Amino acid sequence: MSQRVIGVTGFKNSGKTTLVERLVEELTRRGLRIATVKHAHHTFDIDHKGRDSFRHRTAGAREVAVVSRNQWAIIREMNDEPEPSLEDIMGRLQPCDLVIVEGYKRDRHPKIEVRNLELDHPLLAGDDDTIVAIAASDLLDSAPVPVFLRDDIAGLAEFVLGVVELPAK
Repeated sequence: MSQRVIGVTGFKNSGKTTLVERLVEELTRRGLRIATVKHAHHTFDIDHKGRDSFRHRTAGAREVAVVSRNQWAIIREMNDEPEPSLEDIMGRLQPCDLVIVEGYKRDRHPKIEVRNLELDHPLLAGDDDTIVAIAASDLLDSAPVPVFLRDDIAGLAEFVLGVVELPAK
């Protein structure tokens, strides 16, 4: 992967999306250009029944581009094609300072494990050498990697910049 990347991984309801959101806010506040990639394990639709683009897709268009002055998106129907890899998706992104990836637990980029200690989920750090830190809902007694509180966004942001070797702006 040619772009710098950090992952955020963990189990359902651990706080992954909130952490990604807060890291994006913090890093963009610092002047960095951030992109995100979110992996979904389920079917999703960003297009809705009744919209022109939805009608184009249901009529059989394989790709539909929706373009306005402020944003644009391409929606692609996969049909029976295999899901694209993270590397394929990242190759479609515009150059930026950092890509934050939510999900893609099995890929080999460095990741922050998000843990909600109120939930009884298995530990990922220790078994997965791509986990470089844990962002937890409370302090942990011991861990094989650095541990941050999930709310320590400034500390996590500094750590991420070091991991991806990106100078602070």
